Amino acid sequence: MPETQWNSPSESTADTPGGAPEETPEQTLRHRLAVFRGAKRTLAEHGVDHTLAERLTALLADGAEVYDLDEFTDIYGNGAVTELERRTAEELGFPAAAFFPTGTMAQQVALRCWAARTGNPTVALHPLAHPEVHERQAFSQVSGLRPVHPTDEPRLPTAEEVLGFEEQFGTLMLELPLRDAGFVLPTWDELVAVVEAARERDAVVHFDGARIWETTAHFGRPLPEIAGLADSVYVSFYKTMGGLSGAVLVGSESLIAEARTWRHRYGGQLFQQFPAALAGLIGLRKELPELPSYVAHAKVVAAAMKEGLAEAGVPWFRVHPEPPHTHQFQVWLPYDAEVLNAASLRQAQESGVCLFRRWFPNPSGPAGLAVTEVTVNAPGLAWSAGDVRAAVAEFVRLLS
Repeated sequence: MPETQWNSPSESTADTPGGAPEETPEQTLRHRLAVFRGAKRTLAEHGVDHTLAERLTALLADGAEVYDLDEFTDIYGNGAVTELERRTAEELGFPAAAFFPTGTMAQQVALRCWAARTGNPTVALHPLAHPEVHERQAFSQVSGLRPVHPTDEPRLPTAEEVLGFEEQFGTLMLELPLRDAGFVLPTWDELVAVVEAARERDAVVHFDGARIWETTAHFGRPLPEIAGLADSVYVSFYKTMGGLSGAVLVGSESLIAEARTWRHRYGGQLFQQFPAALAGLIGLRKELPELPSYVAHAKVVAAAMKEGLAEAGVPWFRVHPEPPHTHQFQVWLPYDAEVLNAASLRQAQESGVCLFRRWFPNPSGPAGLAVTEVTVNAPGLAWSAGDVRAAVAEFVRLLS
């Protein structure tokens, strides 16, 4: 499932047999966004649902709550960017942090720094981890790193698998949660054990914490305790925190100093980044405290979806994981993705209810199955279990 769910506006299109031009990918995207934006009820708000004017207006209005807007703009990483680094390091319990324009860059920098320090460029990670699925082999093509996989099960590796892996590796990278397996997490004891196993093998531990913000409810631990298991952690600000873009890498003072050097070499030393930095600070202020309520309600929504699909007589389905580990989970259905996408769009158009958004062929299942990701955030808190069951029943009717 692609991380970025956009169509390229440069793709060529042909005329239909009747002579009318086909809708271009850009037009299709705009149409879908307009329909979902116009829905009266949705389980989650997404940044792409807003216009430029709306996002800039919100940034100006909310930015004053988190930073003095009469200050000068940042220049190569000071000002609001420095404040976001400070706040992120504080939230995660690390001494230092560096802001990056993308998580792809942040993690490559972190892992090549660890490779130099350990003398081993081999990184043990899951084959469904973001760098393996969504980054076009950037580890090997750009940074000279060599990925290996202690397990290919749809979960993070166990301590036994790490200890028994036949190759030596310098860094163990754990994605928390593992998004493409269904936003799944280990138990706290399992996570502690796998980190200890890596230490026994003289490896360092790096967390891909793009979504680590929402793991506190599952682990029953505060963020500094969770993040503190690792030697370094990367976090994202647009996935969960509602930001515009950007990522932060946290670690020791010496690691972050080295990371800043490589950030410059990779082209990440941008002249001004205050919009992304302000949006990140707003996310820390407004979204972070609300995440436990999103996670709790996602369990209600997932259970109601399962009940609704059963009541509607769907021949086979899966809500995964059950219950969700975070405020996001997967739904699998035995239909073509195109059929499900058409039904999702039609439901939003006809009833103003946005239940599902994008469906994809299930990459890990047999042909004929499709999967979608369901996110529950602020708008979803207003949905009762009955609301969810009714929306599911309507959606299934549109499939007939």
